[in-house]
Amino acid sequence: MPEGDTVFRQAAVLHAALAGKELISSDFRVPTYATVDLSGRVVERVIARGKHLLMQFEGLSVQSHLKMEGTWHVYARGSQGARPQWRRPAHTARCILRTEDQEAVGFSLGELHVLSPEEEQEKFAHLGPDLLGPDWDAAEAKRRLLESSQRSIGVALLDQRNLAGVGNVFRSEICFLAGILPTRPVAEVANLDRVITLSEKLLQVNRLRTRRCTTGNPGAGPPYWVYGRGGKPCMRCGTRLRKSELGEAELRKAAVADRVIYFCPSCQS
Repeated sequence: MPEGDTVFRQAAVLHAALAGKELISSDFRVPTYATVDLSGRVVERVIARGKHLLMQFEGLSVQSHLKMEGTWHVYARGSQGARPQWRRPAHTARCILRTEDQEAVGFSLGELHVLSPEEEQEKFAHLGPDLLGPDWDAAEAKRRLLESSQRSIGVALLDQRNLAGVGNVFRSEICFLAGILPTRPVAEVANLDRVITLSEKLLQVNRLRTRRCTTGNPGAGPPYWVYGRGGKPCMRCGTRLRKSELGEAELRKAAVADRVIYFCPSCQS
């Protein structure tokens, strides 16, 4: 599932292509919004909010969540208005927004809603501080994490109510770099401030990269310290990395999608 940095990058591309421009047509290929017509409306901005993407117009917003398969593409429109060649199958398109010179297409979107300002506020009221947002608040993120201090840090980091933007890749990498097991209860994490600082730093440095990297060497070698490297030697100590199902029952109970955890049994405790 795309994480906060990926959504931020897609929002930046869409904002550059659409902001300040008037839509000449819109096509929502979901039953709830099939009759919605945004033609004539001007795109004010496109922003990321945690793992959500928002296209904002005067009086309404188009909200989408990429989930596992979703993505937005931007295509240049020809001078004669000919439809550009899409890089994904047409039957997976869920939303098409056209200006005179650009065409934004949302494919396989996990969520798609047209929201009033009040609905938008309600939709995002539960989210914690956005790691890539202008109002990032580390103190508030810490307060929220400590509210459920007996939950494992790995589960707490994935809970978007605590801090918005971390997914499974960053969860595994943050815990490795902080030297703690993802299963350690929040109350027992002595360096919680460092965990929060690492969360912001890793998303910030990756927000505009085309190749995500947490090792500090984006040009070569494995991009991650532990994620996806189960059974391989730790690049720090040589110990064989583990891929674990630990904490999956807690993940389901917490209504967080269950995913595997990667860690080093020597570097993390």
